Amino acid sequence: MKMHSRLPFVLLGLVVFCSALGLTWPVQSTRARKTAVPEIRQIDLEGLKKLLHRDPKDTRPLLVNFWATWCDPCREEFPDLVKIDSDYRARGVNFVAISLDDVTDIRTVVPQFLKEMKATMPVVLLNVSDPEPAIKVVDPYWDGQLPATFLYGREGKTVFRHFGKIKPDELREALDKEVRGKQ
Repeated sequence: MKMHSRLPFVLLGLVVFCSALGLTWPVQSTRARKTAVPEIRQIDLEGLKKLLHRDPKDTRPLLVNFWATWCDPCREEFPDLVKIDSDYRARGVNFVAISLDDVTDIRTVVPQFLKEMKATMPVVLLNVSDPEPAIKVVDPYWDGQLPATFLYGREGKTVFRHFGKIKPDELREALDKEVRGKQ
């Protein structure tokens, strides 16, 4: 019994001793645990039109990727897109990732996926009851297959499109051409 009564004092002494030596338990700060996740806002068909038909004075290339968390090829290509965004943002390329997830996932599944991917590009969730008009606004050749990636050049016209998982080298080549042409 005598040992049990001294146990709290022994533990307290151990904590004080470790603190004096600068030893700490591996506790992460709240700031270290939180990874900044881009704000995800909803857009409708009109919002999509505005996003794609931007100000003529804005001559930066616009890269748009349509994806969803439930789409396996989308999930597979996303790390490449995150890297491309990181590499080309400073070179004047705008990038928007458009999620086609269910609107109920905007506060749960979608931000969790973006956090896992360490994504920092702007993200919107397209909230439309009928996807057909949105598909036709984006590109007459697109049938809605995911993922789908479009690069709009300086004049706002589609200069690159890819349906299915991107080939990073092909997308980089198209981006390089647009960035060089801009200078």
